[in-house]
Amino acid sequence: MQAERLRVTVEGRALELSNLDKVLYPEAGFTKGEVIDYYTRIAPVLLPHLADRALTRIRYPNGVAEKSFFEKNAPAATPDWVRTETLPAPGSSKGRETIDYVVAEDLPTLVWLANLAALELHTPQWKIGEHPDMMVVDLDPGTPAGLRECCRVALLMRDRLASDGVDSYPKTSGKKGMQLCCPIAGTQSSDDVSAYARRIAQELEKMHPKLIVSKMAKNLRPGKIFIDWSQNNAAKTTVAPYSLRAQSVPSVSTPLTWDEVSAGAAGKRPATKPYTAGEALKRVDKHGDLLAPLLNGGPPLPL
Repeated sequence: MQAERLRVTVEGRALELSNLDKVLYPEAGFTKGEVIDYYTRIAPVLLPHLADRALTRIRYPNGVAEKSFFEKNAPAATPDWVRTETLPAPGSSKGRETIDYVVAEDLPTLVWLANLAALELHTPQWKIGEHPDMMVVDLDPGTPAGLRECCRVALLMRDRLASDGVDSYPKTSGKKGMQLCCPIAGTQSSDDVSAYARRIAQELEKMHPKLIVSKMAKNLRPGKIFIDWSQNNAAKTTVAPYSLRAQSVPSVSTPLTWDEVSAGAAGKRPATKPYTAGEALKRVDKHGDLLAPLLNGGPPLPL
């Protein structure tokens, strides 16, 4: 039986949507139609963070409980109006010399991706052809540490970075951890950015050895927060702000206020719970884009 298809026009682009009633988040009953609706409504704050960045997608064609796959290359049936960029692929697991990346810079492209069940959207810290304009610090809790400990480390990291004149903006990962995003000048290599992040992580580890670890070895991480400075490697990507995540509920990588992080560190309220798609939309209505300062550039890092 042929899947039901719906022809729509989005900002002048013809699209054919399919299987809108297909449940992609079984525990929540959240359908592909609702995924498309979420990405359509969040687009005004999401798209600026995707603009000019090579996009890696994680697709879940049969829902989050079934197999997924990473997709970097543009699929064979990519519409000709979707922007693609051919970039080198050093160390490609498939032996490719180049990859034709999708660049999501408009609503039709975002709807097309959502219709492909590209639930998770990941971007590098650099725009195409440029040095990184953002430093990301990933805070990964080792059980039994959790989001409260992440909040404590986020505050320590914020204050340390501020002493170097670097602003930081928190968001949930949409899973168990957090990330701090820092706008920088875009004049330094990813190696330089990684080296700076590593130095700061090591400093904080020495000051708070019972709370923080800067080494990747898993046996060192139980009960501590791993500050993943290596996230700034040129080959790595980070989940985009407002992207859905493949959890039991349609959770979102959600920007936070520093007041919420402070409250979370004090255990006063679950400031960094996994916010759902509906909650993320309500937060945007209330706060606007808390990560808008990332779009305006920042200072060079003191190397």
